[in-house]
Formats: sequence, C-alpha cells, structure tokens
Amino acid sequence: MSEVTMTVNGRKVSGSCEDRTLLAHFLRENLGLTGTHVGCDTSQCGACVVHVDGKAVKSCTMLAVQANGTDVMTIEGLAGDDLHPVQAAFREHHGLQCGFCTPGMIMAATDMINRHGPGNLDEKTVRGELEGNICRCTGYHNIVKAILAASEAMAKGAGAKAA
Repeated sequence: MSEVTMTVNGRKVSGSCEDRTLLAHFLRENLGLTGTHVGCDTSQCGACVVHVDGKAVKSCTMLAVQANGTDVMTIEGLAGDDLHPVQAAFREHHGLQCGFCTPGMIMAATDMINRHGPGNLDEKTVRGELEGNICRCTGYHNIVKAILAASEAMAKGAGAKAA
C-alpha cells in the first residue's frame, strides 16, 4: 500500500491505495468523485479524462501513485457557482445523450480550448482532437458544435474560467 497526496479540485487530499490502483479508481472509490467514468480501461474511450497539472490525461492509464503531488481537476471541480462555459455549451447545443462520455468530452474540450486559445478552433481541429473520445450515442455533430460555441464564448469572456 502506498500513501498518496494530491490536490483534487482545489482541495488537498490523501489516501492509501495499492500501487496498481488507477487514478480513475482512486478518484471514484477513495474520494467518491464518480463523475470520472471508466468505459474501457484501455485508454480507447476517453470517458475518464481529467486534468493533471493542467493537461488532459486519461485517468484509466495513470496510476494514483503517479499523481502523487499533482494538481488534479475532475468534472466535479470544473464549475464554480455557474456552469463552466464548456458545460453550458454542451447543455445549450445538446452535446450529450446518455451522458456517459460527457465528463470526459467536457474535460478534453476544455483542455483543447486552453491549448489552442479561446476562439482559435475550427471544426477540423475539434474533430481531429476528439479521436480519443468515443460517444456511442451521437454522431458528434452537436458535440463539435458545443465545443466551437464554448470556444467562442470563452473568447468573448462569457464566464471564462481556465481549468
């Protein structure tokens, strides 16, 4: 067993886990943060995307002990008093159906917007970068539309919150 300490959603947390415990499982089972979904355990689907030190990471391929000392942001920590612009855009543009992939999609989209800069995305870039995130319900059209809308809203400063 190892003791890990990290900052999760702005709060310092510690816990014991086996060395082989995946970050996704540590977040869900030790911390009760069930918004991070595990859909495949093989990094194929992207439902488990979180931000580690400001970068999107598939938490089913990272051990909790590797996250020791890092800053982790999950879907639960993305919004403040209001929805994050990406969350609001997914709601407004119907970028979800069953919702299973949505947390990972939103976290990947937020990372994408942060890396490219708000207002600097186009459909081809968004579609290319979503290749590691699988949605089994939609045709991605509304997801792409939501990400582009969120990028534009963040460029205009509509509740922009770096995450």
